Amino acid sequence: MKNKRLKLARVAADLSQAELAEQVGVTRQTIGLIEAGRYNPTLKLCIAICQALDKTLNDLFWGE
Repeated sequence: MKNKRLKLARVAADLSQAELAEQVGVTRQTIGLIEAGRYNPTLKLCIAICQALDKTLNDLFWGE
């Protein structure tokens, strides 16, 4: 299942996948895989992404 909410939040923050990846300490490919729904990030990584994008876990990962 694609994570469209993550991609929309990243684009709204005017960040590329590479820029977000650098902020949270992963590769650009990891961010791409998360957005494509082909990688299940750890809770620690989810929290780091949320902090970088000023969003909550519900906003990006758990809420529907």
